[in-house]
Amino acid sequence: MDLYETLYELRNEVFHEGMTLFSRWKPSIYRKSFLLSALNLSFYLALRCRDLRTLQKALLPFGLSSLGKSEAQALASLDAVLASLGRICNKPQAELMDYPNERTFFRGDKILTRNTRRLLGSPDSRRHVGIMVTLPTEAAANYSLIKKLMKSGMDAARINCAHDTAAQWEKMIAHIRQAEQATGKHCKIFMDLAGPKVRIAELLALAPETKLFTGDEFFLASGKITDYPTEYRGSIIITCNIPEIFTHLQPRDPLLIDDGKIEAKVSALTKQGAYIKITHAGPNGNKIKVQKSLNFPQTPFDLSPLTPKDLKDLNFIATHADAICYSFVKTAHDIELLQNELFQRVGNFYRTISLVAKIETSQAMENLPEIIVQAASKQPLGIMIARGDLAVEVGYRRLSELQEEILWICEAAHVPVIWSTQVLENLIKNGTPSRAEITDAAMGERAECVMLNKGPFIVQAVEILADILERMQHHQYKKAPQLRALNIAMNAAATLHTPKNG
Repeated sequence: MDLYETLYELRNEVFHEGMTLFSRWKPSIYRKSFLLSALNLSFYLALRCRDLRTLQKALLPFGLSSLGKSEAQALASLDAVLASLGRICNKPQAELMDYPNERTFFRGDKILTRNTRRLLGSPDSRRHVGIMVTLPTEAAANYSLIKKLMKSGMDAARINCAHDTAAQWEKMIAHIRQAEQATGKHCKIFMDLAGPKVRIAELLALAPETKLFTGDEFFLASGKITDYPTEYRGSIIITCNIPEIFTHLQPRDPLLIDDGKIEAKVSALTKQGAYIKITHAGPNGNKIKVQKSLNFPQTPFDLSPLTPKDLKDLNFIATHADAICYSFVKTAHDIELLQNELFQRVGNFYRTISLVAKIETSQAMENLPEIIVQAASKQPLGIMIARGDLAVEVGYRRLSELQEEILWICEAAHVPVIWSTQVLENLIKNGTPSRAEITDAAMGERAECVMLNKGPFIVQAVEILADILERMQHHQYKKAPQLRALNIAMNAAATLHTPKNG
């Protein structure tokens, strides 16, 4: 079979498989504006369930590489390649595929731009990628900080509901509205539900500063420390804030502490808890403190992503936030659960509130298309790549691969992406960026928004990130190079017209 016939057959298979998937989704799509996006996502998934490397390599000598940039317009990209290849191969006129018109071909990009503005507002006119900042507690009392952040380039403010109080959140929002009047800029308010994040609740140790070393052992208690008899008190005892984990915990299950800085495993279970053995720590040990995270990446405990605290916080969030960031989403049912809770509070008005699904587990990755369809079918949607928790869950080696897949699938669904966790972290905390994190920040240009965490040098970090994103947008859009003229190339070209000294 020649190359054209192979590609033609692929196009037909993608069309029929995509339409089958779309027909399953269509009855539940309330927002008509999402129909074209859902259709394109179905075609893209049908296309990318195949290994296209051999086909892509065969097309390259003909100057046909559109399949590598087909996310926003999957079927139109196949049609464009077929149209060109048919003419190159001198196919009969009756068999030639028509080229998709320019409006059809770039429709997906325009939808993504529209959805991004709906979620994030219009960023600074000098760049198309927004900047989100996690507000510190200080923002409730310091209007000047908010104003400086907005003048420096903050487009959206994130309020983490795991911290502070409703009274403090209200003050932060009031300062944002005041700064909008002063600066003439609009700032979207994102409120982040805490979710069932497992943390160290209590810590009992002989020394005031506790360090764990490779080979150490401690006891993870299922109740309160005061409930335990003296035989457990010769070493370190830790309790966690969500004791339901013990329902499914098994010997040899891995445990990661403080976002993976300490690696451990369950060595034995008792009626009172579990003995934990440290398998890896830093050469000088690692400190542990109350509120540090505990991750159980292979323990399949099933917790609702909405905790009692989240349900209480929703009473405030539903009437104050432009967007809700949803932690520990794993399935489309989790999305439906939040949508039902919002409906109970504000009725159909919830459809105007944007939703940001945070992808931070391997299960969320597996269910990403269904999560997108359930959410975007009812309300505006964004996806946050929560790289910290995701790396802990799936392993650091897989993180770079998975974040690419998230970017591609979201572009196919015309859903804006927020690139988050440890962006410019050294700069924010210490005032000086590492070389590697500058590159990481530049890579964030492929998303629609980059999120920065709080820290003493956050204003400086916003200014530097804005400059990086503005520079990079002239060179890259998503996976596509922009091919702006390079200074180094222009300098070399200038020498061609410079007379030689003779």
